[in-house]
Amino acid sequence: MNLSYLKQAYKSPEIRRRILTVLALLVIFRLLSHVPVPVPDNAALARFLTALFNSNAILGFANIFSGGALQNFSIIMMGLGPYINASIIIQLLSQVIPQLESLKKEGEMGRRKLNQYTRLLTLPLAIAQAFGMVFLVQQTSLSMQGVDVIGKPNLLGWIMLITTITAGSLLLMWLGEIITEKGVGNGISLIIFCGIIASLPASAGQLSSLVSGDPAKMVTAVGFLIAVVVVIAFIVVLNEGTRNIPVSYAKRTRSDRVYAGVDTHLPIRVITAGVIPIIFALAFLSIPGLLSQVLSHATTPWVAGLARNLSEWFSPNGWIYAASYFVLVIGFTYFYTSVVFNPKEIAENLQKQGGFIPGIRPGNQTMGYLQRVMNRITLAGATGLAIVAVLPFLARYLTNSQIFTIGGTSLLIVVSVALETLKQLEAQAITTSYEQY
Repeated sequence: MNLSYLKQAYKSPEIRRRILTVLALLVIFRLLSHVPVPVPDNAALARFLTALFNSNAILGFANIFSGGALQNFSIIMMGLGPYINASIIIQLLSQVIPQLESLKKEGEMGRRKLNQYTRLLTLPLAIAQAFGMVFLVQQTSLSMQGVDVIGKPNLLGWIMLITTITAGSLLLMWLGEIITEKGVGNGISLIIFCGIIASLPASAGQLSSLVSGDPAKMVTAVGFLIAVVVVIAFIVVLNEGTRNIPVSYAKRTRSDRVYAGVDTHLPIRVITAGVIPIIFALAFLSIPGLLSQVLSHATTPWVAGLARNLSEWFSPNGWIYAASYFVLVIGFTYFYTSVVFNPKEIAENLQKQGGFIPGIRPGNQTMGYLQRVMNRITLAGATGLAIVAVLPFLARYLTNSQIFTIGGTSLLIVVSVALETLKQLEAQAITTSYEQY
């Protein structure tokens, strides 16, 4: 990555405007995370949520990615969860429904139509999740303290609460799309990035309190910091890693002039899917935890037992959670790679342009070769992502230390999003420099 382009980018009024737009919208996101949902007694609700999040690892883990909005019972406490879930559903349906599959092949217009379907699906998912979260807080407070911290709302009160939370989630989705369109980088990823960054001071404070006054823990903390540096370097290597496939173009004759053949290469990234598989896997794994919280207040014994089992099995500190996380990251990496990388389309474009891979026949053989290469590269990239994601679980098991509660997932998202944003910024700077000439 050439840092000189970043200096050029800052000098460009257009790019500077985009950067300032991103910063302004992220500030709005942070302000919204402190706007509480209106309830009769916000102080009692705050005390209860603090106690709940300190005792529940699943909720504490989810709170990190919301930038504290979940614990604040903010209007954006659901974060981008409904939108991400809607994206997963639409992309899964596009693999089995021919009409949606054809939209993927229609270029920009098809992509806009799929985005529209995703937005429409986000609304009912947001309503359902808003109701579930309010109901969860209400029932949990009644069981733990015997007091309804929500204030026993009537029908109108329920409508107001659900509408407010749903509107907050849709507003956050809109902010993400504005950042993507008017700013730099992917808006959804940047909002999650900002939420994680906002939680870093609190995590640093917890780390400092854990090691204070204990030389043994201090040694472990130094080892932890060294491990962080190594993991960051590994993430950078994964993100920057590419496989260059040689491509040759035959001699071409145009207007009685013969153009010599050109040798170039087709770069294929080790992690074509980027950080999306991590986000999808986290969204998927949050379902059992939330379901266990809702079912834990059931009067039927087997339903209550199922809730306890789900809570134990899918605890962020459990092996089932870690194993599921590992498998889901690999699965979603392959799935999303198959969505964004089409070997058939690439093979057809190469053939139309007179290009070929040396030693490989154009057409079906080229498509098969690209698919095999992509499968091998994706396996390496997916395994690397999965290892980084579950690394804290392994570290806690080997060291029996709570210092490693700071997740590799957060680190992975932060580094990956930062690198991707810098690449887009560099690309825009290059485009701007060309336009000046």
